[in-house]
This record gives sequence, C-alpha cells and structure tokens, in this order.
Amino acid sequence: MGFKPIPMLIAVAITLIIWFVIPVPEGVKPNAWHMLALFIGTIVAIIGKAMPIGALSILAIALVAVTGVTSDKPADALKDAMSSFSNSLIWLIAIAVIISYGLTKTGLGSRIGYYFISIFGKKTLGIGYALAIAETVLAPITPSNTARGGGIIHPIMKAISESLDSKGDNDASRTKVGRYLALVNYNTNPITSGMFITATAPNPLVVKFVAEATGKQIELSWTTWAIAMFLPGIACLLIMPLVIYKLYPPELKETPNATEYAKKNLAELGDMGKDEKIMLGVFALLLILWANIPAMILGDAFKVDATATAFIGLSALLLSGVLTWDDALKQKSAWDTVIWFSALIMMATFLDKLGLIKWFADNIQTGIGHLGVGWVGACAILTLIYLYTHYFFASTTAHITAMFAAFYGVGLALGAPPMLYALILAAAGNLMMSLTHYGTGTAPVVFGSGFVTLGEWWKAGFVVSVVNCIVWLVVGLVWWKIMGYY
Repeated sequence: MGFKPIPMLIAVAITLIIWFVIPVPEGVKPNAWHMLALFIGTIVAIIGKAMPIGALSILAIALVAVTGVTSDKPADALKDAMSSFSNSLIWLIAIAVIISYGLTKTGLGSRIGYYFISIFGKKTLGIGYALAIAETVLAPITPSNTARGGGIIHPIMKAISESLDSKGDNDASRTKVGRYLALVNYNTNPITSGMFITATAPNPLVVKFVAEATGKQIELSWTTWAIAMFLPGIACLLIMPLVIYKLYPPELKETPNATEYAKKNLAELGDMGKDEKIMLGVFALLLILWANIPAMILGDAFKVDATATAFIGLSALLLSGVLTWDDALKQKSAWDTVIWFSALIMMATFLDKLGLIKWFADNIQTGIGHLGVGWVGACAILTLIYLYTHYFFASTTAHITAMFAAFYGVGLALGAPPMLYALILAAAGNLMMSLTHYGTGTAPVVFGSGFVTLGEWWKAGFVVSVVNCIVWLVVGLVWWKIMGYY
C-alpha cells in the first residue's frame, strides 16, 4: 500500500465533509469553498504524513485538474493546476539545493565547520559559537535547512562531542557536552533560516504572499531580506548559545581537545583542492550577484535576477566538473521541491483568486477589531497565534502555506505597515521551528541522535522561542526604522 490508511482516511473524510456537508458560507463562491476542501485535505495529509509530500502534491494537482474547481473547461483546469511550475522562486530553491550538494561533495562544508572549531573550540561555549558561525556562513546557499543543520553541521557536532567522551543514544555521558552542543546545533537552524531567502525552502512562499497581498508594491528581494534580517539574526545568534548554556550547562567547560580534533580533521582534508576552490569561487559569485553588488556599482543594467544567478552558479559547477548531471539528478529533494512547492503555491494562489483569503481575513479582522486593541495589539495577537500554532505542524511549509496569507491580510486590513508586518511574520515563520522535535526536517535528525531528552528539547524550544522573538523584535524594530521600512 502506497499510503498510511488512517492519516489518509482522516484527510479524505475532512475533504468530503467540507465539500459536501458544511454549507458554503455567505459571501463565498462554491468553487472557492471546494478549493478550500482540497487544500485543507492536502495540508492534513501532509501533517499526518499519509504519503511523501511530493506524492500528495501530485494527487492535489490531479484533483484540481479533474474537479474543475478553477475552471469548467478541462484544458483550462489542467493549465491552472500546472500554472505554478513556471514560478521562478520555486526554481531558485531547487537549483540552490543542487548547488549546495557541492559543499558536501567537495568537503568545503566540513572544512568551514572544522575551521571555526579550530579557532573557537577551546571552551564548550566556543564550540557552540563555532557551530553557529559555520551554519551562518553556509546558510545563503543551502535552502534545505535540514541539509545544512542535519547533514553538514550535525555530523561535525556529533564527532566533536564523541571525541570529548560525550555520547548520544541517551548515554549518561550526553550531559558532558553533547546535550548542550546538540541544542545549539538545532536552535541555530531556525535563526539562520530566517536570515536569507535562500536559507530554507518556504521563504519564497512568504515573498510571493507578500507581493500578492500588496499588489506587488512590496517585493522582497534577496538583498532586502538579507539586510533586514541580518542584524536581528546576528543578535539572536549571539544570545541563544548563552541562553542554552544557562538552561542546560555542560559539565565540561574547557575543551582544548576539540581544537586539536578539528585541526587533525583539517590536516586530513589536506590543502584545498581544485574542486573546493571552484566551489568557493561559485559560493562568492552567488553572494555577490544575489546582493546586487554589480548593479550597485555599475547601474541597474547589470542587475541579475536571483533565479538566473542560481542557474549561472549551477552552470559553472557543471562546466567545471565539480558537479555532474548525475549529481544533479540524484538530488531528490530538489526535484521533490519543484513538485510540492508548485502544488501548494498553485492551491494558495487560487484560494486568493477565488476570494476565499479575503473573506477569511475580513472575518478575522471583524473578530479582532471588536477587541479594540488597535493594529499593534491585533498584530501581536495574530503573530503569537501564528507562531505557537506550530505545535500542531510537522512542516513549516504546510504551516506557512495554510496561514501566512490570511494572517498577513488581516494585519494589513487592521492598519499594520505592510513592510513591517511582512518582516515580523517572515521572522516568526522561521523562529517557530525551535518549538518541537518534529517542527522541521532538521529536528528529527538532531533529536534522533539521543543527546537531548524530549522534555529537555521542548523546554529549551519554548524558552528559546520567547528569547528569539523578543530579541528579533527589539533589534528589528530599531534596525527597520533606521532602514525606513516603516
């Protein structure tokens, strides 16, 4: 059987109930309500992991095409169902995922991690900061936060911990240094994910929703996002390791062996080879073009689209032989992203086109408006609800797809400055990852190594979420005011 029966049965039942049993509310088009049924059924199936998200997305595309919720003409319905495959943001993330494999294949990712540990690794706290710095350096070109935090940084963290006789798998020695480093390893991931559009796959969804809600008056570019989020992100990265250090102090405070271990691994890697140098050069080229530096110096004629930049980077790696086409084909997560991103963006887009998002936002607006708390209080309530409902989601993509557009629309309707509220919700959509051991793909990887108990994880996740929100908001409000975003 290609699916889990119980989660699939629940998803189908919810879809049918919304479609056939619940009356279409006044002011809502029947087609919009039926699209909502398909959308919610898909999200429920994703949360329940009834099938892999890509497979569920294929089913969703097929259902939209067959049921004709967007058009009575079969050919037009199919065209609508396939419409988001041309979305450039989807291809930006997919191509960046393929490029990021070069960090692993060439060893550059490990070299960067061990390099920072060789510098800062004399104390356990220093190792924590070294892990955070390494992930921040890798974040701009690793749109899979799972690949970054779980695939590159976590093996380094685990190796360092075990070299200091602190083992996972719920061993008693885990509290020596492993528990602390694992929590820093994981809680760095939500912060770095919020700092760059290309640091996690769902961020382009936010860009799209903001542009649609504001009639494209606000289009968050790679540069705008990076500048806006960098300073509050750095502030959180400076404070978070200290918070966890206080919450779960490691038994071993001094760790000179870690520095030696990192230097030993760097020695084993040897001098930087040709492929690593090319990878580093492409890395630098991507950052320069994404940051629009040529356009800043030479004028708008030299501006390169963010997705075109990703294609340039991948082309360079393919031409140089650092990556082969077989390498690209083997990056299942990249091609999977094209499928599920296209399906979810398509459904969310038509929920908006069919008027359901506006109807939903109007109803929330009316409810909160009666509280008389003004747009500041209303947006605070909305943001907290948006963030902490992540306890009910096992996917940031599903969460953002289901809730961002409606909550952002309500904030705008209540008077929130569009750019300010976009940045606040965008940050919340990443910081919410810290809450649980299933909140994003990195979580089960790090939690599964057995350095942290469930209770410790949830306690640290909640505390860090509160601290991150306060720090990001305080620093962000000052920085965004200086930058003229509100």
